[in-house]
This record gives sequence, C-alpha cells and structure tokens, in this order.
Amino acid sequence: MATIKILGTGCAKCEKAAGVAADVVKKLSLGHEIVKVTDVAEIMAYGVMMTPAVVIDEVVKSTGRVPSNSEFEGWLS
Repeated sequence: MATIKILGTGCAKCEKAAGVAADVVKKLSLGHEIVKVTDVAEIMAYGVMMTPAVVIDEVVKSTGRVPSNSEFEGWLS
C-alpha cells in the first residue's frame, strides 16, 4: 500500500490537495494512506520550499500548487 503525504501547514490549498488525493484514492478504490504533514522541519527535510507539496512513497511529485485529479491518477496508476 502506498503512502501519500500532503506537506503543508494547513492552508486552504493544502486542504484542497488533500481532498483531491482522497477523491482519487476513493475513485480508484485504492487502499492508500493519506497523511498530512504540518511540521515545518519535516517538510524542509524533503527539500520543499513551497506548499502544498505531494509526496508519494517518499518521492516528491509536486510543490507549490494543487495537482489535478488526472495528475494524481497518473501518479497512482
């Protein structure tokens, strides 16, 4: 099972990114775990300077924007 991490301090865009991830996981009937990471030190450990950021299985996929549903689907397929 893959782990999807949404990195961000809780801003509206971070919440939207988490929502998009949840929608795609549900649509594709995947059992992926979605984790929100709000600790600034942990976010910085990924080398992320802009949030929201999406990390799938410890690989940074996106930073500084909310990915589209189709992007998430491509990453999880």
